[in-house]
Amino acid sequence: MRWTLVARRWACLVLGGALLMPYMMLGVLVSGMVGRSGAVLLLPIDVLVFVAVLPLVAVTGLFLPLRAFEVSAAEGLLGARIDPLPRRARTWSERRRTAAWFTLHLAVGGIVSGITLAVVPFTVWAIAVPFTGDRLGILGDGGAHGWWPLGGLAFLVLLVALVEGAGALLARLAPVLLGPSSSDRLALAEEQARTLAERNRLARELHDSVGHALSVVTLQAAAAGRILERDPATARSALEAIEQSARAALEDLDHVLGVLREDPQARAPQATLADLDELIRTSGADVTREVGDLSAVPAVVSREAYRIVQEALTNAIKHGDGGAVRLAAAVRDDQLSIEVTNAAGTEGHGGGRGVAGMRERVGLLRGTLRAGPAGAGEWQVSVRLPLRSGV
Repeated sequence: MRWTLVARRWACLVLGGALLMPYMMLGVLVSGMVGRSGAVLLLPIDVLVFVAVLPLVAVTGLFLPLRAFEVSAAEGLLGARIDPLPRRARTWSERRRTAAWFTLHLAVGGIVSGITLAVVPFTVWAIAVPFTGDRLGILGDGGAHGWWPLGGLAFLVLLVALVEGAGALLARLAPVLLGPSSSDRLALAEEQARTLAERNRLARELHDSVGHALSVVTLQAAAAGRILERDPATARSALEAIEQSARAALEDLDHVLGVLREDPQARAPQATLADLDELIRTSGADVTREVGDLSAVPAVVSREAYRIVQEALTNAIKHGDGGAVRLAAAVRDDQLSIEVTNAAGTEGHGGGRGVAGMRERVGLLRGTLRAGPAGAGEWQVSVRLPLRSGV
């Protein structure tokens, strides 16, 4: 496993040397045009040309979209783990860090590639000298050919150590230069918090919508079963209420699943207090309405208030004694007042997530909620929501 990692890191360094070659060729060309002698792209590399082209490499890294390529190389070849950046336009901080990494990758890769191209042929030549002789005349007449294989292998071992050290250095610096900065991590945390809040909101909406629909379906199905033979018209109305409630629940479910899939077509308008009549009609409950002018209620308050009324009606249908439900809603003193009152029934309203869900919504809007016995065997949900809650 270790040697596989060293080989991959060696490949990453050689890749950096290969990417450096066009810059070196341009540097040699410019050097020749200004009359500098000896500027030839052979090993050992021209040190002055190498140093001179590094600023050009850095400028290139500022403007070219190199980060995705470099992240793939760092993760696939160096074995580095790089966290994603927030989804936003490129910032100059990111550009500078990418340019620094690109320059470092090409500089270290160019040096290691140059040494590799020098050491590997030398090692092969040194190992072959005792068998083929010094046909190139490098050792002279008195050279001790027997020691050269050991020298070549020693150079090769040093090269492998250099590759391992350089690869480990780049692997350590890759997350720093290619990964998110402290401000990026803060932006990611905020994005994750928004996502979690959105998922919690969707979970509450799905609970309210589907719970309401199932309560209506249960109530209407039981009523239709009791009166089907003696009052077919009323039974038909109950079945229509079941159909409408089930269809509304399916639409809400499709909406929530579409949002979770980030489907733009699923972001349909959400129900508000303007849809109370439809909510009451499809609930099948006997509701007495005392609803004032709610047109001044802000959209965010109106959406949450609709869900609160929906959950309160659901509780009344599930736990009430089947009698009339009174719904009162009005705007007074820059506050939205909602009251849902029904006969408590025998089971009470203590179970489930209904009251807790309403309390969460009211808390987000900095309002107040009271849910409990209202005297004379009644249960009441009373809500006060400021129209300007700062949310």
